[in-house]
Amino acid sequence: MSHISKGGATNLIDVCGYRNPALTIDERVEDLLGKMTLDEKAGLMFHQMIEIGNGGSLADASAEYNLPSMRELMEEKHITHFNVMGGADPAVMAEWHNRVQEVAHAARLAIPVTLSTDPRHAFTDNPGASFTAGPFSQWPESLGLAAIDDEATTQRFADIARQEYLAVGIRVALHPQVDLATEPRWARINGTFGEDAALTCRMLTAYIKGFQTEAIGPQSVATMTKHFPGGGPQKDGEDPHFEYGREQVYPGKNLAYHLKPFEAAFEAGTSQIMPYYGMPVGTDYEEVGFGFNKGIITGLLRETYGFDGIVCADWSLLNDSTVWNEHHPARAWGVEHLSPLERAEKAIVAGVDQFGGEHCPELVAELVQSGRISEARIDESARRLLREKFVLGLFDSPYVDPAAARVKVGQPEYVEAGFDAQCRSITVLTNGRHDGPVLPLGGRPRIYAPNVDSELLLAYGDAVEDPANAEIALLRLKAPFEPREGAFEQFFHAGSLSYDPDALERILSVCRQVPTIVDVYLDRPAVIPEILGEAAAVIANYGASDKAILEVIFGNRPPEGKLPFDLPSSMEAVAASRSDVPFDTAAPALHFGHGLRIDSE
Repeated sequence: MSHISKGGATNLIDVCGYRNPALTIDERVEDLLGKMTLDEKAGLMFHQMIEIGNGGSLADASAEYNLPSMRELMEEKHITHFNVMGGADPAVMAEWHNRVQEVAHAARLAIPVTLSTDPRHAFTDNPGASFTAGPFSQWPESLGLAAIDDEATTQRFADIARQEYLAVGIRVALHPQVDLATEPRWARINGTFGEDAALTCRMLTAYIKGFQTEAIGPQSVATMTKHFPGGGPQKDGEDPHFEYGREQVYPGKNLAYHLKPFEAAFEAGTSQIMPYYGMPVGTDYEEVGFGFNKGIITGLLRETYGFDGIVCADWSLLNDSTVWNEHHPARAWGVEHLSPLERAEKAIVAGVDQFGGEHCPELVAELVQSGRISEARIDESARRLLREKFVLGLFDSPYVDPAAARVKVGQPEYVEAGFDAQCRSITVLTNGRHDGPVLPLGGRPRIYAPNVDSELLLAYGDAVEDPANAEIALLRLKAPFEPREGAFEQFFHAGSLSYDPDALERILSVCRQVPTIVDVYLDRPAVIPEILGEAAAVIANYGASDKAILEVIFGNRPPEGKLPFDLPSSMEAVAASRSDVPFDTAAPALHFGHGLRIDSE
């Protein structure tokens, strides 16, 4: 599929100035910046969500998310950065991307659009954090890559994801998430590499290298490493997407530990940084959200660490937002009393270059026109944002090939690599009690497996509907959490790490009837000492299909996983631990790094 400049005035700028690839990137940036109006510069500073319209059309206005149409965002708001929500057939995604670029090309300066995405290669479906894989190759969550603890595997994942992103036109990864999981109750642990800083540093370095390649350029996907300065130590584990989770606490005075992954990310060359919503409590820093915090962004990130890449604020800091017709207040923690204009001013003064999930460039223009912010300050951010577009080659080659996307995305080699990682990441916590190992299983046992695909199960054994008639049971469980009421809030698994008494008794009753393998999806640590004591075997996964689990328990694929965090022994131990200190729960049931091997012979 070929796309070229379409006649008239656009051709004039194709052969000179910033459209000339013979110039250096710095020369091209300065030439373009000099041609831009204030409104166009302000538009660069916004990075809004967008959906793919029906059949790959440009999205109309959305009442569900309170969004204008994509054309309005591009043509009237001058926005050229978009976070793609949801997905579609790869060829449709690629065709949609090309339509977006055609609209951008028709604008006065023909500035190409940069598309970004949250993770979309695993099992989690949380519109505020990640998407299930759909047509893309499917891998374990980042916790699973950490459980494998092999840098080559992590880099291979990132390289495959890079190629699949490129095929559909996605050029910025809103990840990796390198927060340290020191508060076991936090709802976003599944997107991290776990509790240990050294392991996280190894994983994120390979991850960034896989996405950005050795030197960021036209074949790269830029990484937006998050959430600076580390989102792990949330008070009581509550998440700052919501007002009740706005406080980030450091009872162990351990901020330096949470900075270690970012130091590794700077060394690896991450292109962008995202500060988190939370506000530090009980530190020397101002008690306002990190996106408004000059001491954190300018003082620590820019001056201490010398980071000169893009700083993109997390989504919806300035204005109230709508998710599925549900109202959410602006995540302006510590500055709730300020107006959206004042919040924008404070964030820009703090050092933010771009606002995620917002589309109000008129605020930036008003700040400049009123003399509250200089246009030179806006130029600083515009330079960074334009520079990345040039580095990624978007001005010179903005279009993708839909036919190639259909072949590239989800190709068998990539799918097999993801499946292999699912199997390898599975972590055997216990194997047998008094009568020796239970795993691997042999023969064709009668299996009670209520949450497993019954058709798939037939390849391994005979499915039964009553545990009393089974020779073995397989229970696939999600880690415990306390359900929340909000439509958006329910996607964040928070609260207790223990099963409620009724749920626990149902699990244990099966264990008492028949030898039972319990498989727990650990999106957070789980408090399961009773299950560890009564099940015939307990395994953990971090995103694995039914087939991956069956292949492992029947000895066809070796599990290699090791726990990427401690498993606490009680909620009392969790409550008594310090949120910013790793491995701080007393007498954990199982320690970080635990993982048994299965003898398949």
